[in-house]
This record gives sequence, structure tokens and C-alpha cells, in this order.
Amino acid sequence: MLLNPNGYDPQRFDPETRRLLRATIDWFESRGKRKLVADYHDKTFYADFLEFAGKEGLFSTFFTPAANADGNPDKRWDTSRVAELSEILGFYGLNYWYPMQVTVLGLGPVWQSGNEVARKRAAEALQAGGVAAFGLSEKEHGADIYSSDLVLTPDGDGGYRANGSKYYIGNGNCAGTVSVFGRIDGVEGQDQYVFFYADSNHPNYHVVKNVVPSQMYVAEFRLEDYPVHAEDILHTGADAFSAALNTVNIGKFNLCFGGIGMATHSLYEAITHAHNRVLYGKPVTAFPHVRREFVDAYARLTAMKLFSDRAVDYFRTASPDDRRYLLFNPITKMKVTTEAQKVIGLVADVVAAKGFEADTYLAMAKNDIDGLPKLEGTVAVNLALIAKFMPAYLFAPESYEPVPTRSDAADDEFLFRQGPARGLSKVRFHDWREAYTKASAIPNVARFAEQAEALVAILTQATPDEAQQADLDFGLALTELFTLVVYGQLILEQAELVGLDAAVVDQIFATFVQDFSAAAVELHGKSSSTDKQQELALAAIRKPVVDAERFESVWARVRDLSGAYEMNA
Repeated sequence: MLLNPNGYDPQRFDPETRRLLRATIDWFESRGKRKLVADYHDKTFYADFLEFAGKEGLFSTFFTPAANADGNPDKRWDTSRVAELSEILGFYGLNYWYPMQVTVLGLGPVWQSGNEVARKRAAEALQAGGVAAFGLSEKEHGADIYSSDLVLTPDGDGGYRANGSKYYIGNGNCAGTVSVFGRIDGVEGQDQYVFFYADSNHPNYHVVKNVVPSQMYVAEFRLEDYPVHAEDILHTGADAFSAALNTVNIGKFNLCFGGIGMATHSLYEAITHAHNRVLYGKPVTAFPHVRREFVDAYARLTAMKLFSDRAVDYFRTASPDDRRYLLFNPITKMKVTTEAQKVIGLVADVVAAKGFEADTYLAMAKNDIDGLPKLEGTVAVNLALIAKFMPAYLFAPESYEPVPTRSDAADDEFLFRQGPARGLSKVRFHDWREAYTKASAIPNVARFAEQAEALVAILTQATPDEAQQADLDFGLALTELFTLVVYGQLILEQAELVGLDAAVVDQIFATFVQDFSAAAVELHGKSSSTDKQQELALAAIRKPVVDAERFESVWARVRDLSGAYEMNA
């Protein structure tokens, strides 16, 4: 289940994909851990990584859709291998994952555009080893696309002059392709919006500063009378608005795999240290609370991997008639990244002071992991999005053909023709109860299913009134419960597909029973909750089914990870 660079060779991919993924691992391993952590603490920009990626054609191969590949069969937008690369880069550090992530975002508006000149230009920039940037957010407005202060003024010759600044723009210091969002002066409503192609090497493009104290290129840049010609325009009007949101749909998916990579490396380092360290005459792992924390971390990490891998399948089979991915996508962003925080927090608790030492990966991961849930929309923003799907998911299931495992070498071209970013209430889902019924022989799955039905009872017997529906604080607490139900469904689907040991599934759902109970208490305590809602929330609390034999079998899996991987020095 877990990524291990030792002997890594993913047979499900084609030869060139396997070569590039292996080459990426080999680059990091030959560079070594000392260099990795020294560059991190010295805040050395990752120019050497970008040079490697450019030389190998890594981003060009993975991020050029087939339509712009000039017949190269290895170039395509294949979400399964993008996810694999995201996990590998996260495994070696958020700072190496990040330039890939913002390249994905920067390319999104280009590949959604019908501007063939701009598309060809972006493909050539990638082929030359370049990266991309997504010029959306601003210092005063963040990612509020209704309030852009970057303004395009008509120049009288059919083009524009762009003036204004963008802030917190990854790769904004060095990208050959910069997708910039702005508005046209003097135009009202949605018609004012525009996405255009800019180049950080242009003399009217000014990098003000790098805005973060780290290895990452994260720029504030200013455009001063930057010339924008017809061949630079990617989208206008409502299409520009949708391109921004649809790009984030594509890009936010990578956050979960970056978090999985970071948590996996942290777990390897922590168990190897703890299992070989003796305190009071015993290995640290002999202490019951340490074993509990490791088992909890392993169960959560396995669940993260199961959910995210299954979400890939829904992403890749999406179509105008099947947009279930629009629910699973914000859950990968919101839920999986916050679970990564928990996993790294758990193993950091075990290793204690060791996790602060400069020569550890964990010191880096602890410092960086909190950033993931805040990228591409905060946790609250994504919870609010998830809530829009709750009625259809829980109460209006429809029939769909089973979604297969999708690791085939196909171009996921639908991602760049998602259409208008609206109509979420019309998205329908298959019956969530099916996965829980199939796995009902697993004790904690059955217990968690009782809690899921308790959520249905809250919504039907104590339906939130109009004021509560407008109360975001109350709504977020309710959506936390809903998110767990969806999370569990895809985990069960993937566990069945890969034939995961029932003991591991049972341990995963033991953690979910506790999480649901804690979230129910949170809902109970909300100031606006009614007496009936409080009663039903407390009725949802359960204790996980305890099984010492099951726990020990999962603990043995964790123990066996000791020494399974250590990064080359």
C-alpha cells in the first residue's frame, strides 16, 4: 500500500512513465538526505530540481495533453500518473511538490482554451524545460475573483495594456507560461473577466519579491503597461470565471497525494527510530501508548491512500453526465490533507525531541504539512462546497455502471472541457449504502454504518431550519459528519478492489467511529443546535469494537516498516 523507493517499479504504467518516475526517485536518492535537509534549512531555491525536470522532459511529458503532443504517444494528461508523481514529490518534500502543483494550475486555463497559438506556445515552453504559474490571487483580495484589481485597458489597436499586481504566485518568478486573471476596464458583470497568457521574462513583467522564507519560488509580480494581444487572450467573460474554478478542480486533487507522500516518509523515519531506540530497558515501541499512536497513524495513512486512489477512478471516468468527482475532489483536498496533519502529528509525538533535529525529514514535514490544507481554498471553503452535494448524495441515489480501476495510458481530456462551473445541485450519486452493506461483516464498518444512519436521522427528524442553513459554523459541523460517510464509502470500494485484509479495514473504521463521535459532540455543542438535534447527535456516539488480536495484527504491519526504507545519505 505504501510508497517505498527501494525497488520501485510500478508495473501498471507504460515504460516511459515508469522510467520518468524511477528517474525522479533516483535523482533524489543520489542527491541524498544531507543535501535535501541542508537546502531546506538554508532556503536554497530548487533550481537544480527544475533543471532535472526540464532535462528529463518530466513536466512536458506528464502535463502536455495529447491534443498538443505533436503525435508523441508518451505525452498526455493522465491523472493516475500525475497522482503518482505528486506522491513521490511529496515524499521528498513539499518544496519539490510545489513547483509541479503550480505548473498544473498555470496550465489549466491554457489547456481549457481554444486559442491554438497560446496552446502551442505553452507546449513549446514545457518542451524547453519551462514551468507555469497561475496568476489569480492578489494581496488585498486573495483568490476572490470577483474583486480583481489587475485591469486591462484597451490600447486602441485591438489589444490591451495590463496594469496591476498578483501576490503569492508559485513559480511567478521563473515561469515561461503565466495564466493571469484580470478584468477589462469599463465593463460590468461577468463580461469584464479575462484570462490571458503572460511571460515572466517580458520587460514589463516585474518580480517585486519572493513572499515566503523558504526554498519555494512564490512571487509578488507587477505588470506595468504589459501588452496583451489577441493571441494572448485565453478566456473572456463567464468562460474566464469558469476556467478559474475548473482549474482549481484539477489542481486541488494533487494536494492529497502530496500529503500522502509526506506522511509516508515521516512514518518510515519515525518507526525506524522508535523501534530501535531503548528507554528504561525497552524499545520505545514496547509502550502501549506508542503502539496505539503508530497503529492510528498507519490506519489513517492507509485510509488516505485508499480514498485518493479510488477518487482517481472517478476523476478519470468523469463526463458531462457523471460529475461525481466534484464531490470527491474537495474531500481529497480537505479531508486527506487534514488527515496528513494528524498522521505527522502522531508520529512526531512518538519521536518527541528527535522530530526537531535538523537532519530529519520529520522536522521538514512538521513545518510544512500545515500549508497543504490551506492551498486551493481553505478547509472551510471546501467543506462549504461539499455541503452542496449532501441532499443528492444521501437521499437521491441513481444507478451507474460500476467504475473500474483506471491506471490505463489514456488522455483525460474531459478535465479541460468541464463546462460552466455551476449546476452542482444536479449532480447525482450511486447508493452509498451499497459499500457499507457489502462490508457489514466487519465489526467497525457495521458500527460506523449505524452512525451514518444517525446523520440521516438528524437531517430528517431535526432538519436544520432556514437560520441554521445560513449559519456557516453550524453547517460546517454537520458537513464534517457527512464527509466521513463519503470518505468511508470510497475507502470500502477500494479496499474491496485491492483485496485489503479485513483487519486493516476494521482498524481504519475504528478510528472513524471515534472521529464521528467527536464530530457529533462538536455539533451538539453548537450555539444554534436545537434540543432534538442535540439528542440525536448524542445518540450517534459509539465506542469502536475492541479486538486485541486485530490490533496486534495491524501493529505487526507497522513494526515491519522499521528499516524498510531510509533515504540515502
